[in-house]
Amino acid sequence: MIYIDNVHKQFSTPGAGGLLKRGAQRVVHAVQGVSLAADNGRITGLLGANGAGKTTTLRMLAGLFAPDRGQIAVDGIAVQQAPLKALARMGILGDAHGLYPRLTARENILYFGRLQGMSPDAANARAEELARLLEMRAILDRRADGFSQGERMKTALARALVHDPANIVLDEPTNGLDVLATRALREALRWLKSPAGGAKCIVFSTHIMQEVEQLCDEVVVVSQGRSVARGSVPELLAQAGESRFEDAFVKLAFPQEAAA
Repeated sequence: MIYIDNVHKQFSTPGAGGLLKRGAQRVVHAVQGVSLAADNGRITGLLGANGAGKTTTLRMLAGLFAPDRGQIAVDGIAVQQAPLKALARMGILGDAHGLYPRLTARENILYFGRLQGMSPDAANARAEELARLLEMRAILDRRADGFSQGERMKTALARALVHDPANIVLDEPTNGLDVLATRALREALRWLKSPAGGAKCIVFSTHIMQEVEQLCDEVVVVSQGRSVARGSVPELLAQAGESRFEDAFVKLAFPQEAAA
């Protein structure tokens, strides 16, 4: 289970436009109150427009930086207090896949397995299992240099899953993927959340309505750094009084624009 409670994060950056006084800074409020409770055996979507604060929230979940306020826990482990212990409970697929191009897909997976404390034999067996799940056996022993976006995504996802984590976190996982690669990813996520796949807790961020409608058991709508609505797709449609999910999202995330 992943629990995010009212997290806030701001950054100071050099001001933009015109001449600045020496040392002048501009404060950016990237996240201003995002909350999420994601259960095992369910897919929870973090839905928002670009710049809404989704990636910053997931980077705090990954322990890349601490929230200014609020709490984050993974299976009851506070990320701020025990980041390595919490990270061991997660498989994280970031927005940049970051494969080692000179290594094969198998070697990329095995390397991360070893970093997670797995024996070479256990990591290799897990790589074979994931290759079957993600339909990537044809590329398993090819070097990653020259992989398509879909092949890179599959390898990065297998790498994130090598230690069989209870929680899976994905940031905009379908960006740049073609239709077949997107369908394969959806099928893999549905299997992973099922009892046969380990009833994983899956959290992913997206701005794509179709992904949310087809995959998510629960959705958290994020706008301007804040959680503004949560519920299943039918519940959000009812909250907004709309029959199309795109219209419901606009009304919930941007009520002034929707009214206009």
